[in-house]
Amino acid sequence: MNSLRAFAPYWQSIQRALFPHLERVLGPLTGKQQQLVQTLEVIRIEQMIPRRFRMPGRPPKDRAAMARAFVAKAVYDMPTTRVLLDRLDTDVALRRICGWEKKSAVPSESVFSRAFAEFSDTQLPQRVHEALIRNTHHDRLVGHLSRDSTAIEVREKPAAKEKTPSAPKRKRGRPKKGEERPKVLKRLDRQATMTLPAMLDDLPTACDVGVKKDSKGYKSTWVGYKLHIDVADGQIPISCLLTSASLHDSQAAIPLATLSAERTTNLYDVMDAAYDAEPIRQHSRSLGHVPLIDTNPRRDKALAEELRTEARRLKNLGFQLAEQVRYNERTAGERVNGRLKDEFGGRHVRVRGAAKVMCHCMFAVLALTSDQLVRLVT
Repeated sequence: MNSLRAFAPYWQSIQRALFPHLERVLGPLTGKQQQLVQTLEVIRIEQMIPRRFRMPGRPPKDRAAMARAFVAKAVYDMPTTRVLLDRLDTDVALRRICGWEKKSAVPSESVFSRAFAEFSDTQLPQRVHEALIRNTHHDRLVGHLSRDSTAIEVREKPAAKEKTPSAPKRKRGRPKKGEERPKVLKRLDRQATMTLPAMLDDLPTACDVGVKKDSKGYKSTWVGYKLHIDVADGQIPISCLLTSASLHDSQAAIPLATLSAERTTNLYDVMDAAYDAEPIRQHSRSLGHVPLIDTNPRRDKALAEELRTEARRLKNLGFQLAEQVRYNERTAGERVNGRLKDEFGGRHVRVRGAAKVMCHCMFAVLALTSDQLVRLVT
C-alpha cells in the first residue's frame, strides 16, 4: 500500500478527533494553531528525544516541549527566540500545545539557547526529517527530483580564506619519454570514487561571501551559507545540505543525489545550467535516473547562438519537446525556496556556525514538509 495513501486516514483522524478535543480544552483554534498541531502530530519530534532518568546533576528542562516550541517558531515565522517567549507568555493555547501548563514552567531564554545548541549537536531536526521522508516515501515512486540552492544570510563575520599551497611549477613543453606528470583531479572527479561521508566532509561549510546572478544578469552578494535542496513532486523536500556561500552549486550535486537515493526512488533529476557537467550526468545515470540539465554554453558564442535560434524555431512552431515540458518541473524547487524564506523563518537566521544554521533551517524544512504532505493527501 502506498505510504502517502496510508497517511490520509491519519490526517482525517486529526481533523475528526484531535481538533474537536483540543477545542473543548483550549477553546477555538486559529488557523495557525491548527497548522502547528497538524505539524507536531505529523513529525512527532518528541519521539527522537531520549528520556533522561536518574542522571547525575541538575535535571534539564523538558527538551521535548522546547523542541515543539522551536517548531512553533518556524510555523509562526518568528524572527527571534525572544519573540517566541513573549508569545508563550500571552498565548495560553500555544503554550499548552507546546507542553507547558503554567507560564512559570516556560524556561528562560538562556535555557532555550542551550537546548538549541544541544539540538544542533545531535542533529535533531535532520534526523526527524529523514525519518519522516523514509516513512512517507519508502514505497513511493517520485517522477521528478528538482535540485536547487538558496542563499542563507547570517549575521556572522566571514571566515578568512585559507591560502592554498601553489602547485609546483612544471617545465614547459611536452613531457619527456617515460615521464608521467601527476594529474590534479577536481572535486567532481574525486567524488566519483568517494563514499557519502567522505563527500560530505570534503564540502566547505565555513561562513563566507557568495555571489549570484539573476535572470537579468545583475549580480548580488550575501554573507552566510548556501542551502542545497532536493525537492520531489508535490514540493516535498527530500534531502538538504548546507555549505559555504561561495561553493558552486555543482559541487554539492553528487552527494545530494546520493543522499536522496537512500531515501526515495525517482525517475528524473532536473537541474538548471549550473549543474551542466558530465560527472553529474554520469552519476545520475549510475543511480538509474534520467538527467535533465539545461545546457550551459559558457563562453561558446556559437553554441549560445545555436540554442537561441533553436528556441525561436520551437516558439514559432508552437511546439515543446518532451524534455522541455519535464524541465518545467524544476520550478518546484524555486517555490520551496520561496516558501522556506517567506513563511517558515528562512530569512530570520540569528545563530552562528554551520551546525546551528543548519539546525535553524531544518526546523523550517520540517514545518514546510509537514504542510506539503497534508496538502498532497487532502
